[in-house]
Formats: sequence, structure tokens, C-alpha cells
Amino acid sequence: MQKLVLILAGGGGHTGYAEILAQEFQGKADLFFLAPDDEPISVERLTPYGTVDTLTKPRHPTTPFLSFLVRFIKAFIQSLSKIKSDYNTVVCTGSNFCIPPALVAWMKGVPVVVLESRVKFKKPSRTVWILRYFAKIVALQWEEQLDFIDGTVYGPVLPKRKVNPWNGGYVLVSGGTYGYKQLFDAISETDLKDVVLQTGKVDGEKYRNVHPDWKVITYTNKFHELIAGAEVVVSPPGGTPVESVTYGKPCVVVIYPGWAKAADIEETQMFAEKVNAVLLTQITPESVAKAIEEARTRKVPVFTNGAKALVDEILSL
Repeated sequence: MQKLVLILAGGGGHTGYAEILAQEFQGKADLFFLAPDDEPISVERLTPYGTVDTLTKPRHPTTPFLSFLVRFIKAFIQSLSKIKSDYNTVVCTGSNFCIPPALVAWMKGVPVVVLESRVKFKKPSRTVWILRYFAKIVALQWEEQLDFIDGTVYGPVLPKRKVNPWNGGYVLVSGGTYGYKQLFDAISETDLKDVVLQTGKVDGEKYRNVHPDWKVITYTNKFHELIAGAEVVVSPPGGTPVESVTYGKPCVVVIYPGWAKAADIEETQMFAEKVNAVLLTQITPESVAKAIEEARTRKVPVFTNGAKALVDEILSL
């Protein structure tokens, strides 16, 4: 009988981690997922791999503190019925979303595994800092993370290629789940012709009207195909630059103030160095165009994927 593994997918890049691990778990365990109840995209991404249920996410970037407390308690109560004691392992992919169900899992005697973010180089993420006391495995992605927390380094957790890379001649600009209006406005003022713009929660109608030759999308569950065909990828730090490495695409990593809690400027710079990306700190049309040109000359690094080693360790618990 295969083991029952529950993966907690906190949305956005954290759901990306969940999908990467699910790829490695396929055929080795029966998979279950919890995803935020206000992110149908996460449910859509994970459904091919197993059974997906939803849970309240306590905090988004703009959630007030009082609302966070109420939502946290709600998520904890929901977790009491959603976390089954017959799970063999619960895997946390980061985000405050993971904390209530992980604590319930620990209370029910289910081993907890927590994965540190790929963009943390100076101090642990708050979720890992809290859950390390309850975790059987604290999985780290870089050697530098040993300087601030005890854990095991497995290497960067990378997605598998789903399609072969090709050169479509376009620049892919990604704003992630929440979008990045300042970046989009700067890109819009350049002379770039072949652009695919993924806007997230930012309204893309303005850019469609100004640039009818651009492809402007909110989100697609085939985002990997856009990365595979891009000449250069422009994105805040996180999952998209790592996926661009998987497909051998040079990248521009953009400083994103909205990510201050996830990674500060210094950590973003260290992350950019890891993936040999051009770091963009000033968001102007001129600086964006220059960064894209420089990225075209960068060599994309090759990493050993840490996902397989981590999944093997989880299955041995």
C-alpha cells in the first residue's frame, strides 16, 4: 500500500513548490493537497496530481492584522477536520497558509516536513522559523541557509521540463500572482515589439490597447510553454526565474517592494547571482531595456535538482 502524503500549497510560488514535489511523488505515493480557497488557479494546477481540498489563507500581502487573526483561527478550526491522522506525512511549501494545518498535523501525530524558500539567504522565513520546532525535516535549498537555521540541504527544488525549449523571439514579462504595475508601465514605454505580458491581478486592458501586437494574459496553466519559448524572461524573484533556468532561458530579476517580507534587496541580489540573472533595481523604461539586452548575453547555470532527494527522504519517514 502506498503512503498517503498531504502537500500544503500556499498559493503562487508556494503552489509551484507543491507541483514540483507532486511531479516527483507521482507513482510513489497517493497525493492529497490543501490550497487557498480564494485561489482557484492553485486547485487547477494541482488537480492532475491528486485530490485537492481548500482552506482559508490567513494573510495576503494587504490583509490587516485583525483580519489575519480572525482568518488564522478560522483556518485552524477548518484544519481540525481536514487533517486526517492516517496521513503518513504533511509537507509544508511555505506561506502563512501552512501554519494552522501543520500544527494540527503535529497534534495528531503526523510527521511534518517544512521547505525553506529559494529566496532566503539572511534569515529564515517566518513559517519555517515557527514550524521548525514541530518538523521532522527542515529542507533547505542552498548551503547558505545553514548559517541561520538547522536543516538538511537538498539543493534547489526545480520543476521538470514538460516541453522542449525553443526560441519564439519574444520577451516574457511576468508579474506573478499579484502583478507588478510599475514594471508593466516601464515595459510599456520601451520599443519592445515581441512581448508576452502576464499581469496577474493587475488589469491588462491598458497594455492591450497601447500594444495590440503584444500578447497580454492574466494567467495560464500552460505558463511553462511561454517560458520554454521565450528569448528572455523578466520577473520578480521566485518560481519564474527558477523555471526559466529549467528551460535554459536567461532572466532579469526585478526588485519587488511587495516582496519585502519574502526577500529584501540583499536577498534578491543573492538569488539573482545564484541563477546568473541580471538584477534590475531601478524600474525605468531605459533600465528595463538595458537589462533585457544584458540578459541575452548571460549563460544559464545548471543545477542538480534537489526535489528527488527530498521526496526520497520524505518517503523514508
